[in-house]
Amino acid sequence: MTKWTPKHEAPPPLEGNVVATITGGTIVWFVLFLVQLPFYGWYDDHGHLWWLWTCLAGGGLGLIGIWYVRAREAALRRADEGHPAADGG
Repeated sequence: MTKWTPKHEAPPPLEGNVVATITGGTIVWFVLFLVQLPFYGWYDDHGHLWWLWTCLAGGGLGLIGIWYVRAREAALRRADEGHPAADGG
């Protein structure tokens, strides 16, 4: 069996406004949670309560994601400016 080799160079990664993207996604998760909250009883009766908690978990993980990408953006800015990292490294 031969080893697969790529035929093209990999494209460069897309760099966009990551903080805005993660923030928007987090807002969507929380809005979905709030929209479904009035139907808690229906979801519970039909065994779909996990939909509600999935939206809440998505919003919570999104908050962690916002913290992470903001820290990443700050570290990239520091590296571009030539300042040493905050951890002394």
